[in-house]
Amino acid sequence: MALSTLLPLAALLFSTSSSSSSFNSSSPLLCSQDQSSALLQFKQLFSLWEYASDICDYYGQRSYPKIESWKEGTDCCSWDGVTCDSVRGDVIGLDLSCSRLYGTIPSNTSLFLLPHLQRLNLAFNYFNYSQISSGFGRFAKLRYLNLSRSDFEGQVPLELSHLSQLSSLDLSFVGYLSLDTSVMKRLVQNLTKLRELHLDRVNMSSVSLTSFRNLSSSLASLTLELCALHGSLPDLDIFGLQNLRELNLGTSGLIGEVPSSFSNLKALSSLSLRGNYLNGTIPSSLSNLKELSYLDLQGNYLSGPIPTSLGNLTKVTQIFLDSNYFTGHIPSSLSHLKDLNLIDLSFNNFQVSFGNLTKVTDIKLQYNNFTGQIPSSLSNLKYLNVIDLSYNKFEGSIPVSFGNLTKVTDIMLQYNNFTGQIPSSLSNLKYLNVIDLSCNKFEGSIPVSLGNLTKVTEITLQYNNFTGHIPSSLSNLKDLTFINFSHNNFGGFGGKIPFLTNLTKLSTVDLSYNQLTSQMCEFQPNNSLQYLRLENNRLYGSLPSSISNLVNLIELNIASNDLSGIVEFDTSTNLENLETLDVSNNSRLLGIKSNSNHTFPNLRTLSLSSCKITEFPKFLKSSKYLRYLDLSYNGIPNQIPKWMFEVVENLQFLDLHANLLQGNLPVPPSTMIVFLMSDNRLTGEIPSMFCNASHLEILDISNNSLSGKIPQCLGNFGHSLSVMDLRMNNFHGTIPDTFEKNNSLATIAFN
Repeated sequence: MALSTLLPLAALLFSTSSSSSSFNSSSPLLCSQDQSSALLQFKQLFSLWEYASDICDYYGQRSYPKIESWKEGTDCCSWDGVTCDSVRGDVIGLDLSCSRLYGTIPSNTSLFLLPHLQRLNLAFNYFNYSQISSGFGRFAKLRYLNLSRSDFEGQVPLELSHLSQLSSLDLSFVGYLSLDTSVMKRLVQNLTKLRELHLDRVNMSSVSLTSFRNLSSSLASLTLELCALHGSLPDLDIFGLQNLRELNLGTSGLIGEVPSSFSNLKALSSLSLRGNYLNGTIPSSLSNLKELSYLDLQGNYLSGPIPTSLGNLTKVTQIFLDSNYFTGHIPSSLSHLKDLNLIDLSFNNFQVSFGNLTKVTDIKLQYNNFTGQIPSSLSNLKYLNVIDLSYNKFEGSIPVSFGNLTKVTDIMLQYNNFTGQIPSSLSNLKYLNVIDLSCNKFEGSIPVSLGNLTKVTEITLQYNNFTGHIPSSLSNLKDLTFINFSHNNFGGFGGKIPFLTNLTKLSTVDLSYNQLTSQMCEFQPNNSLQYLRLENNRLYGSLPSSISNLVNLIELNIASNDLSGIVEFDTSTNLENLETLDVSNNSRLLGIKSNSNHTFPNLRTLSLSSCKITEFPKFLKSSKYLRYLDLSYNGIPNQIPKWMFEVVENLQFLDLHANLLQGNLPVPPSTMIVFLMSDNRLTGEIPSMFCNASHLEILDISNNSLSGKIPQCLGNFGHSLSVMDLRMNNFHGTIPDTFEKNNSLATIAFN
């Protein structure tokens, strides 16, 4: 639905129409006893549940329990949500939208004893997927009925067609409603005063499109999004509705071409045909819709060029043509659209040109096949907020003139072939919030002046050829939440890592796969940082125990550096949210010291490969959610402790190869998928219980001193096992014949 129409509708949905302001404590009771009693009985049907109306927050509306103000002995005309006729005192309006109601509405409810009701709004509550009662058809005077987003299910009752005075019916996004042809025809036949009909996400898969013929000539708004309609647009035959201002047929299974007869809908201001199976070209006759402000054709199979005549839609503010097969140039006639502020042409095959779209604030051109350099005309779009040219084939450098686009908040140039350096002129963009230059061929260093962009929250530069130091001026970016400089050639910081100490809003820092040569800094208390990736650099020294100050850390990866000493976590702190810890391939590390009972209670992945540790970390006793464990290439001697598989009962990946383990081959838990025990000193036979690990896909127990026969049951793993290596052991006997049946092994080695 177009934003321009959504806002008035939202205002209509949530307006509080109560006559209580007309009365004070000395006013006589206006509400009749029978109507007051009917409302109080209706109230008893429901319990109040906060989450029944939680979606109201999304629409910027406050939910609260209106019926709490309904008390016996008080005038019902003063109750929240109740509107009364100011002369007779009859209840004529009931607005309980966003009231946190939880329950069902039976056919014998006292609600249906309010004969004067003209407006009824029960939207945004939770009616527990009950059926819409036929009793709603008793309101002979009802002009407005809204049951949207209120969790009903079943068939739309035929009795709703008795509401001949209705001007607005909203059953949109109700739950799991369906509507058949006979009911649709009766609605069309009897509701001759309708101005608004909203049936979004009502299943109409059995409804014939011809059922919509002869809709009320007063209809101004028709929305049928996600209705599973079948057929072509001409069959809908709504092109004589001269008062229609809003039409939404998005994601409704429509096929065929966009008919030129749309030009008959002279009053149309909002048109959405998104997410259908429409093909062919945009008819030039759409340019006759002089009132059109919102056009959405995205997600179809439309092709050909954009008609030059679209430049005649002088009132249009938003155009969505993304995810089609359009080709050709963006017509210069669009520069006539002085009110156009957003145009989305992404996921097409356009050739680049911008014309003079002087009022455009958002331009989205991602996923086209644009080549060459960014046209200089882009710098003429002085009102631009968002530039998205990602996923194209642009090359060359960022124009220095980008620095003139002083209103820009987001620059997204990722996945192109850009080269050159970041122009220092970008420091003029005082409102810049997001910059993404990832996956290009940029080089050189980061300009120190980027530290002046104090509103920046996200900087993404991964997969480029940047070099030099990461400037300390980035420490000025106090609102920064996300940094990804991975897969470059940054050389260091000229000291310790600076901005990890004072940027307290950072949630993600990824500096992996660079050439950073630095010591780690001390970490100040930080509740925001969740992901810290520093792997594959040249960091040296010890990891300070103040890492425990990052109390909400989810991932810590410092693998493949030159760290030394013992990783020591503050024993008074539990990193309760830590799920991934990787310190592998730091050959001078000597182990991890921690609070052995509670340090990482939510750990899922632990990699300590090539760290010279000599025992199983005792903190694993608290890691009952562990799925991935790699302790390979260490010097761990003796047997695997008995508590290991008792605690870590959900383990799926275990790599203990290249250690000094002794004793019998352990029995993996039934959840195990990858089991790597090669290059140890294990002895004895393969235990029969081993075959309970029926999900194994990779098994390597080679280069040990195992003996005995290969169990028959190992051959039964053929449906899942793809790699099995039993080499360099002392097995004897024959290969079980079970290996010949239902075998999907890609690699098998016995010798």
